[in-house]
Amino acid sequence: MSQSLMPDSFFDSLAASACELENSMTLPPVCYTGADFYEFEKDALYAREWLCVGREAMVSKPGDYFTTQIIGEPIIVSRTMAGQVKAMSAVCQHRAMLVAEGHGNARGFVCPYHHWSYALDGTLVGAPAMGRTCDFDKASHSLPPFAVEIWNGFIFINFDRDAAPLAPRLAGIAEAIAGYDLASAEGPRPDPAPTLPWNWKVMFENNNDGYHASRLHQGPLHDFVPSGQAEFPESQPEDAGFLRFNGTLHRDASFNATQRAVLPIFPGLSDEARHRMTFANVPPTLSLVMMSDMVIYLILRPNGPESLEMDTGLLFAPGAMKDPAFEHKLDMNMRATAHIIAQDMHVDEMVQVGLRSRYAPRGRYSWQEGAQGQFNKWLIHRYLAARVPVAGGDVVTLPAPAEAVA
Repeated sequence: MSQSLMPDSFFDSLAASACELENSMTLPPVCYTGADFYEFEKDALYAREWLCVGREAMVSKPGDYFTTQIIGEPIIVSRTMAGQVKAMSAVCQHRAMLVAEGHGNARGFVCPYHHWSYALDGTLVGAPAMGRTCDFDKASHSLPPFAVEIWNGFIFINFDRDAAPLAPRLAGIAEAIAGYDLASAEGPRPDPAPTLPWNWKVMFENNNDGYHASRLHQGPLHDFVPSGQAEFPESQPEDAGFLRFNGTLHRDASFNATQRAVLPIFPGLSDEARHRMTFANVPPTLSLVMMSDMVIYLILRPNGPESLEMDTGLLFAPGAMKDPAFEHKLDMNMRATAHIIAQDMHVDEMVQVGLRSRYAPRGRYSWQEGAQGQFNKWLIHRYLAARVPVAGGDVVTLPAPAEAVA
């Protein structure tokens, strides 16, 4: 990172976005557009935090694997023959060829370039014609492993293998969404991820913005979830996530022309939960939109300062997909959801254009943007922890954890 572009005064200015909402301002626009800031953020957040990469059901059988990328890092997630879920770099430790792409079932991974072979846990098991190479030790050339934790059926990885566990810092969220029993929920493999031309935080903020709902989405497909019934349970910056609740005008509201759930209700939901929509967030990668009959999950994977890929998945109550009319009922929900998503994505793209302007503001918040205040505090807590003051008022970033590059 260029120190001249990131002086102490910049970090000091972030305090205006981490105070109480009624006094708070939006983040500086450079946080959404700057290449130097993105490089800083990769270390401050992605090298240290737990990152959602998919669902455990995506590797349900021994030998199952899938690949993905976050901040340009190619990743393999696999289930070993012993039944363990493992995650590792997909980069061959010989000449940096990727050893796997897509998803499937395999006994191991063979680099197509020179046929170095790796076990399902990333251990190097074969390296042809390396017998004349001095001091070559197969054990030191395995695929770099990552820490893995399963939370509510979602697979999280951490490039820092010594990172503190995730679940204890999500206890409040886990309690609030326990009725969905997400570990048992069922759904198809997420849709292929398109590249979206805006910063990942623009996407995360939009998904948690109660303020715009009764305005941008005004009409029969959304009016039953009024912005005025938004609630923001308290969270701490040290927590691993935060919640937003939005009350609905009737029980079991859902996004379709009937405004009511047409798929089976998650059986463990309380009456209180059935009178609201719940938005559960585990930044920087996972955001959940939770209705009585369907959960939409978004896995955000930035690939640049102003672009990201996003996996979009759906979860349903156990057995819901066996209904002969399931696809027809789901189509009702998805038609309405597609209309709303199109509105959101147009706004996201135009917000990114505006953030590049010399006139882009540090705006003020409505009380209906409480989730943005929580998100800012989460971010800034980590931004400040990842910089070290030096003489002259500039800053340097801490090095990435050794496990992230080993």
